[in-house]
Amino acid sequence: MPVINNILNGAKKKAVRVFINPFNKTGLSWWQVRRLKNLEENRENHTPFLGGKLHFYRHNEFLHSIDEIFLKEIYSTDFEGNQTPYILDCGANIGMSVVYFKWKYPGSTVIAFEPDDFNYSYLEKNVKSMKLDNVTIKKEAVWIENTTLNFHSEGTMASRIEEVNNGDQAPALQVKAIRLKDLLNREVDMLKLDIEGAEYAVVKDIEEKLINVKRIFLEYHGKFDEYYKLEEVPQMTV
Repeated sequence: MPVINNILNGAKKKAVRVFINPFNKTGLSWWQVRRLKNLEENRENHTPFLGGKLHFYRHNEFLHSIDEIFLKEIYSTDFEGNQTPYILDCGANIGMSVVYFKWKYPGSTVIAFEPDDFNYSYLEKNVKSMKLDNVTIKKEAVWIENTTLNFHSEGTMASRIEEVNNGDQAPALQVKAIRLKDLLNREVDMLKLDIEGAEYAVVKDIEEKLINVKRIFLEYHGKFDEYYKLEEVPQMTV
């Protein structure tokens, strides 16, 4: 009967999908992925990865990062034959983007910024354990001036800087911030900005220096009532 055949075919397709492993592109076996998906949450772990070892704390965020960065390759670009691109990674988190850049473009030089103490500790571990060369990591936020900023450390992808300390939230930490504009006096092959809400102010400040930036990847984080900023940012980066 057609209905039964459809049910059986659907069940067969689902069964096949269970054993499909898109992560094998990164050297993770089906069993390793199963293990990662079933780890206890919020606990330090590590796994073999691309011939090295990656350290992480939140396994769901880790798998999500692999999916976006290594499977969907959101940072993939054409450097037009340039074998030694210069990359500024602003908001490096635990270093997944840095590992990707060195995997995809081994001759690249990467300067990575991550102000969150917790994330930075994993970034440092991962750069070392993956034996990445020509990578400089800085425990700093990128901003519109050289200063000290209030920083809400989540130890996640959502950690963020704020110009003022919001009294209804947990006390903010103080972090060193550097003016990104000062780093753009030379040619930058790729500028990655994932700085949790500071994008608008920073892009506005560096607008006149964007002539030195060949490629930009910007992940915008904004409030609903500030939609006008989202409209302005693409115009500044064109």
